[in-house]
Amino acid sequence: MSENTLSAKEPLGLWKSVIVGVAGLFYAYAVWNALSYLFTVAPAGINAYGWFVLIFSVLFPVLVFVIVYALGRHRSAGELTVAMIAGLALVAVFWMNVAALSMLTSSFLTS
Repeated sequence: MSENTLSAKEPLGLWKSVIVGVAGLFYAYAVWNALSYLFTVAPAGINAYGWFVLIFSVLFPVLVFVIVYALGRHRSAGELTVAMIAGLALVAVFWMNVAALSMLTSSFLTS
């Protein structure tokens, strides 16, 4: 093989690992918050649309984290940071929409 070929698995490096780790904690908090809300609301009785919205609100931060990590892992540490913050902003906006929907129109949750 020539010297110009890149290895299939290039290590992230210290700074990128720290960025992904810290951002991962914030994404994990979003997942934990959504799970907590789901377990709080579930005993009251949820219809199918409510289950879909609340389960998707648990899965959405994981999905965004995976996409942002896949898009940003081969970029510089600054670009990865900006991408992780933009993903967190997207998760926050989505969560605020779910919270507003459930507080303003509780009929979507109940059976």
